[in-house]
Amino acid sequence: MNFKSLLYQIKIFIFSKHFLKHIGLIVLFYLIVVFSTILYLNISTNHGQKIAVPNLVGLSASEAKKKLENLGLKYAILDSVYDPSKPEGTVYSQLIEPTSITSTYVKSNRIIGLQLTKKFQLVEMPSLIHKQINFAESILNQRGLKYIIKYRPSSEANGSVIEQQYKGSTISEGTRILIGSVITLIVGQNDRENPIDAPNLLGLTMDQALHVLDTMGITSYNIICPDCFTYEDSTSAIIFSQTPEYIEGATVLKSTQFTITMQIKSEPKLEDE
Repeated sequence: MNFKSLLYQIKIFIFSKHFLKHIGLIVLFYLIVVFSTILYLNISTNHGQKIAVPNLVGLSASEAKKKLENLGLKYAILDSVYDPSKPEGTVYSQLIEPTSITSTYVKSNRIIGLQLTKKFQLVEMPSLIHKQINFAESILNQRGLKYIIKYRPSSEANGSVIEQQYKGSTISEGTRILIGSVITLIVGQNDRENPIDAPNLLGLTMDQALHVLDTMGITSYNIICPDCFTYEDSTSAIIFSQTPEYIEGATVLKSTQFTITMQIKSEPKLEDE
């Protein structure tokens, strides 16, 4: 069979009804698959749907849940953040920021991650035994723990912690307790100086505070007033912070160094000013 005859046979086959019928079926099947896929993707991905993400920060968990469900959105609690200034279970942050900030929209069933606040947080009790009192105080402050200092006669550890207590019982290193808990530090004392009740200087003026300290025999103190520029400022300022912190029942030695921080008392503004 020569080449011309072969081309003629191929031409006849291509234009035969049998071939054209099968080609048509193949094209039809391809179009059905393509359009079915497009239709499925439009339905499954909610093509063209736009839902604005609301601002949920500051809402309670139940309020945030209801708001998201009304929009056809879902939520997931990621973790909790310690913030005692807010009610427990308040939305602290959201994983997808509000559309009003980002101009970004989402589709239905999208999961919005939430961080909620909690009012309580546990910390591990450190070991303060044999630590000097100033060092022990700084460690407790860093962990958000309060403390009362009590002195006990000791022949070995003058000025060092010899026992640490919580709610009247000895507390060991690593015990988890709430932030803000009060720790009693028993400090060794082997000199002749007797401890005295810690003074409460908060709200006093400088003259009033100095009178209290002088009456108690405390002569070591440092006064700080960042916004005092004149003598009149110093005399009118009031104490808003003291170290050691005043806690009822706490004791100090007369040789204790006090740091007193003051601020000028602001005058209330009149309504027509």
